[in-house]
Amino acid sequence: MRIVRPMTDQLAPGWIKKQAEISLTRLLPRLKAPFADAGPAAWDTFKARLTQNFENLFGLLLHLYGSRYDFFYHLESILETAARMWLARPAELKALDAERETNPQWFQSQEMLGGVCYVDLFAGNLAGVRAKTPYFRELGLTYLHLMPLFACPAGANDGGYAVSDYRQVNPTLGTMAELAGLARALRENGISLVVDFVFNHTSDEYAWARAARSGDPTYQDFYYMFPDRTMPDAYERNLREIFPDVRPGSFTWRAEINRWVWTTFNSYQWDLNYSNPAVFRAMLEELLFLANQGVEVLRLDAVAFIWKRLGTWCENLSEAHMLIQAFNALARIAAPALLFKSEAIVHPDAVARYIDPGECQLSYNPLLMALLWESLATREVRLLQYSMRERFKINSQCAWVNYVRCHDDIGWTFDDGDAGRLGINGYDHRQFLNAFYTGRFGGSFARGLLFQENPKTSDARISGSCASLAGLEKALCEQTPYEIALAIQRILLIHSIILSIGGIPLIYLGDEAGTLNDYSYRRDPAKAGDNRWVHRPHTDWGKMGQRHDPNTIESRIYKRLRHLIAVRKGCKAIAGGETTVIDPGNGHVFGYIRHHEGAQVLVLANFSEREQQIAANTIRTYGLSYAFQNLATGEAMTIGNDEPLILEPYQFVWLAAA
Repeated sequence: MRIVRPMTDQLAPGWIKKQAEISLTRLLPRLKAPFADAGPAAWDTFKARLTQNFENLFGLLLHLYGSRYDFFYHLESILETAARMWLARPAELKALDAERETNPQWFQSQEMLGGVCYVDLFAGNLAGVRAKTPYFRELGLTYLHLMPLFACPAGANDGGYAVSDYRQVNPTLGTMAELAGLARALRENGISLVVDFVFNHTSDEYAWARAARSGDPTYQDFYYMFPDRTMPDAYERNLREIFPDVRPGSFTWRAEINRWVWTTFNSYQWDLNYSNPAVFRAMLEELLFLANQGVEVLRLDAVAFIWKRLGTWCENLSEAHMLIQAFNALARIAAPALLFKSEAIVHPDAVARYIDPGECQLSYNPLLMALLWESLATREVRLLQYSMRERFKINSQCAWVNYVRCHDDIGWTFDDGDAGRLGINGYDHRQFLNAFYTGRFGGSFARGLLFQENPKTSDARISGSCASLAGLEKALCEQTPYEIALAIQRILLIHSIILSIGGIPLIYLGDEAGTLNDYSYRRDPAKAGDNRWVHRPHTDWGKMGQRHDPNTIESRIYKRLRHLIAVRKGCKAIAGGETTVIDPGNGHVFGYIRHHEGAQVLVLANFSEREQQIAANTIRTYGLSYAFQNLATGEAMTIGNDEPLILEPYQFVWLAAA
């Protein structure tokens, strides 16, 4: 079958709808054949989902690949892959699919709490992680993100983000059967498994890359390869350098094949050529394979870079969104329980464009993370308040994943236009923040490291653990009880925000007990060149064991954080609903209201080490009278007509009507 396009408006919705109907009628008999042994119910279920999603999927793939003479061959191959992987999906996961289809916003519950860790650093291997299930339940986790755990090159591998095989777990961590068993055990305990899916690239040891290196033209077309510098030079006129400390440019010469290979990140990470629909189909199969192991959420890594177009900077292009939307549509067909979480650490406007029920249902919120630290450094909340008022609201069927730290660095991703409206020079402010969080600014409490400083632009990011950046490392070194107390309160303050502002809070495991920077990475040749390992230490379970001893730092953080988690889980106002950022009339206090199904909570957070006041009339403006309750502590509170609400240094309150 060949598509004959109209001379004008060739991709108009009506025309796409008609072509989709014709194509589906043609394809259904071919797709039905593999279902002969599965029974009519299996075919009916698959057919219903395919029919529901086909027009959208067809339109997306037509935009991406419709100019190719072999478009229908690839379309059929993609759908055959989806059918085959759905037939292979375990019955228990098909039951989960049906359950999630009846409750598609399950992830918006106030019960949600995420944790993230490296398998080896946290518990040695997958068996060790499974043995920590009682700890996960104690903390209250419902979502566990295991950092890259698939086979990868020995030595330098970008912390596992240079994947060599999605069908094989790194042998030092366990097996694929153990991963599937862990997913099942977590699910039985109400915990969803999350893993990384590196969309943009593979390692140069992936089977496809090995075939390309051997000279196979089919697999050389899985990547971007050029015989000379003509095209790389043309592309690089518009590209930015991602890892300037590693090497200049975005291409690597491979002498064994006499080709320049596109390598946006490290020289051993080869960018995939998604303009080739065979790559799309192959990655779909890997994606659905992981879903069939029980993975419920895929963190889509480096999504901003997945489509290339000459004359652009090859980031956040419209085709990148179409690719993710097409994968999403296929997941609705073959693994409906699967969710996508975007990792796009780019301009806030670009981050928001990945968030949609038809694209990524979840997204990291790097802007909130960065501005929590900005507010701690400045003791002012005006940029945080303005940015969240303008940029926090997203599609009501989606959710932010809010965090204070992750495995990565802190990039100061605020919008310079937002800053400029407040009289803040974006470039100068980033220089201040870098100086502050590396302890080079007078009076700084932080102990962090500059990551990937670009000498040409002075751009840099910050590495460091939550506790060290919040002042605990410095305070413990100086043995200053008052500063220790302030550091602990800073840690609790920023976690109180991610727990109450809406979406899914995500804790980098270890932060709940005040883990400090670990400088031992400098002695490991495989890690010494990447100072992000300073905040990726091995979990010290001896120290973690002190979390119940009230005389320890670990307990002072863990006990209070665990209490906040329990309060969150019982607070209906935090589920789904809306967040309204307010101006409490004090530039040091961040405030917002959470609403859901008639429930309401007013959150106020003092970002300074000085006592702050909020006028009584301000409190009453937001629906609270003279008596109310601070849910964060369980304390009953009252204020008179002219009596202000007093917030102690770094104090936060979650206020509800008594």
